[in-house]
Amino acid sequence: MKLFDVYPLFDINIVKGKGCHVWDDEGTEYLDLYGGHAVISIGHCHPHYVEMMTKQLNTLGFYSNSVINKLQQQVATRLGKISGYEDYTLFLINSGAEANENALKLASFHNGRTRVLSAQKAFHGRTSLAVEVTNNPKIIAPINDGGHVTYLPLNDLPAWEEELAKGDVCAVILECIQGVGGIKMVTKEFAQGLSRACKKYGTVLICDEIQCGYGRSGKFFAHQWLDIEPDLITVAKGIGNGFPMAGLLISPMFTPVYGQLGTTFGGNHLACTAALAVMDVMEQENLVENAHKVGTFLLEELKKLKGIKEVRGRGLMIGMEFEEPIKELRLKLLKEHHVFTGVSGTNVIRLLPPLCLSMEEAKEFLVRFQRVIS
Repeated sequence: MKLFDVYPLFDINIVKGKGCHVWDDEGTEYLDLYGGHAVISIGHCHPHYVEMMTKQLNTLGFYSNSVINKLQQQVATRLGKISGYEDYTLFLINSGAEANENALKLASFHNGRTRVLSAQKAFHGRTSLAVEVTNNPKIIAPINDGGHVTYLPLNDLPAWEEELAKGDVCAVILECIQGVGGIKMVTKEFAQGLSRACKKYGTVLICDEIQCGYGRSGKFFAHQWLDIEPDLITVAKGIGNGFPMAGLLISPMFTPVYGQLGTTFGGNHLACTAALAVMDVMEQENLVENAHKVGTFLLEELKKLKGIKEVRGRGLMIGMEFEEPIKELRLKLLKEHHVFTGVSGTNVIRLLPPLCLSMEEAKEFLVRFQRVIS
């Protein structure tokens, strides 16, 4: 049996990682400015993470959600405190798409509606409802195209208010910094107006913090730069530093009902241990503050470089848009200068490094990057 051919792959076999660096099977070292799609939050193979995961694996890897799992309770308490949402409740699942699926399901249970507003160029996952609210017709199968979604221009408040005023909108789902969409930023004016309109018309506001959250923006959640408080917040990627895990933070306005939500693997013992280890390191090493400091430096320095059409982002979530396609530039950066980066569309390079990226590593990236664009 062969693997189903899903992604075009670089001809590189990564076998080892440490901090913000990875190595291939030939011993070549790379600077990792992508963190495996923003997943590596505290750095590859952090010793505290490895120690906690090893200890838990030697104790108990999994048991079902039919019994008490005190690790889940610890994650909820710690996450409430570190994020500033202690009055919310937590549902643990396995992936970002699952988090968004359950957020949309809970919203519909809450108000009985079925229509959703999503932003143009939004990406929210690849499963049933998550892919339907993703603005990419190429990945929406006919069976997923249920007619539930209206896509609207980001930051065009009157357009969103007009739809909300119809009174039939179940939920608004929003990335406060679009990832796949090209590091497009939501404005504070738009976010606050949208939040007010959702409350006025009984619509649930969901913030998708799967890529832009968990400290990446320089605050714990990207929406916290905008001074809004969503009804539902979805998290994944950085929560487990590579171990599959996700969560849904749920406002007190929702009352749990047995049977509405459920999961087999969600919140298992290893996943919870990963989440606890991540929060330990984030707090002990001040990684949210580091993301803000190093990210601000990178943004300022990148804006000085010639040849880049626009630099966007916040914290360690940065997009560089070029006039021309960046495929060859990105490949040269990888093959000749050994730096992993991401991409959005054809003209945008994305930087999503581990939150432990040091100032020295940021400066080294700038040196290598300047060699390529010059």
